[in-house]
Amino acid sequence: MNLALNTKIIEPENKNEIDNAIILLHGYGGDGQDISTLALSWKRFLTKTVFLCPDAKEFCSVNPSGFQWFDLSKDDPKYILQEVKKTEALLFKFIDEIKKKYNLQNSKIVICGFSQGCMMSINLGLVSKENFNCIVGFSGKIIDKQDLEKRKLSNTKMLLIHGDIDDIVAPSSLLEANDFLVRNKIEVKTKIITACGHHISVEASSYALNYIKDNLKL
Repeated sequence: MNLALNTKIIEPENKNEIDNAIILLHGYGGDGQDISTLALSWKRFLTKTVFLCPDAKEFCSVNPSGFQWFDLSKDDPKYILQEVKKTEALLFKFIDEIKKKYNLQNSKIVICGFSQGCMMSINLGLVSKENFNCIVGFSGKIIDKQDLEKRKLSNTKMLLIHGDIDDIVAPSSLLEANDFLVRNKIEVKTKIITACGHHISVEASSYALNYIKDNLKL
């Protein structure tokens, strides 16, 4: 099956025993290969999981060797939101393809994202018609609170992790996202990583892995 997005796929050793999937969405200017390092760290603990690490839909405007989920070169919130919604539609198509390919339901799918990928993951978790197993977001934020509140259809539980010295996406973004999710009755956990900048630390990776295992009941 050809997928809607170019994707690095890491399947378990026994390809006939796939019980769940983790979709990993890279950050601005990154790609599926970058974010797949998480999959390589987690796979021995998640032996019946397929990891899918897609490249975003377009080349990054500031780093043509990487990709972007939406264009940040224009300082125009309306334009950004329009691009976000296009990307949501494409990602839902991609997720439907994954569900058919591996015979999985939303309840067996975890979506993780870093930075811009985290922003998209939060949106997917709330505008989907059906809850996913959970969302894990690193170093992100909510793109447009008013729009997301209007379009919210589901209540996927979330874990949000942020470094306390992140100089790209402010750590206060985690507190704002937590406030929004609590007000909208979303089950959310948060974790601030000490002395961590805009990256996924070993501590953050380990904390996220344990959260995923708990939610997949492994």
